[in-house]
Amino acid sequence: MKMYWLLFGILLTVGVPAFSQHIKKTKEEEAAYFNVVNQRAGKIVASMKLADSAKAKRVQSIIAQQYQDLNSIHERRDAQLKAVKSGAEEGKAILSKKSIEEKSDQDLSKLHTKYVAKLSAELTPAQVDQVKDGMTYGVVPITYKGYLAMLPDLAEAQKAQIMTWLVEAREHAMDAGSSEKKHQWFGKYKGKINNYLSAEGYDLKKAGDDWAKRQKAEASAN
Repeated sequence: MKMYWLLFGILLTVGVPAFSQHIKKTKEEEAAYFNVVNQRAGKIVASMKLADSAKAKRVQSIIAQQYQDLNSIHERRDAQLKAVKSGAEEGKAILSKKSIEEKSDQDLSKLHTKYVAKLSAELTPAQVDQVKDGMTYGVVPITYKGYLAMLPDLAEAQKAQIMTWLVEAREHAMDAGSSEKKHQWFGKYKGKINNYLSAEGYDLKKAGDDWAKRQKAEASAN
């Protein structure tokens, strides 16, 4: 369990290479980008071990297309924001920036809904969750297991609340344009979870110290 928690900390601070490139691509660059996202989608599907090879190909195509569509929205937004920053008056820039970001959020929300519907047409709810975890580096199960290991006396209602917030963070993180921004969503919700647990009476610093001692004792015993 120690590795789960350590990996979560690494994910939040280091991240992994981002997929989004906020530049205009040549045909060669577009082809290279497609190869990257298609390989990424292939790894996610391979980890699911789907028995139906035709279905596996369809799901891989859906995931790869989602990466491409997300990238297009983020690139368009970033290009528009860059233009506003360089050419508009300050007061107008603020309004324009807000309008651009709101439109981008709307586009992402619509795309997210359509994407989940496409996955749901091919996969079970549990398998859809596997895809979502694959797109967000497995942070939900890693973090949840870490909380359970650190706080073994959590009540069922508390466990449910932690999972609810982690899943909510994942829905946002799926649409983020870089690994850093994905982890920022989880960091935000981890703060919410920690505040909730503190209000529930947990001393998280002490719990962390106690957990470290338990891990050290287990390591010595082995």
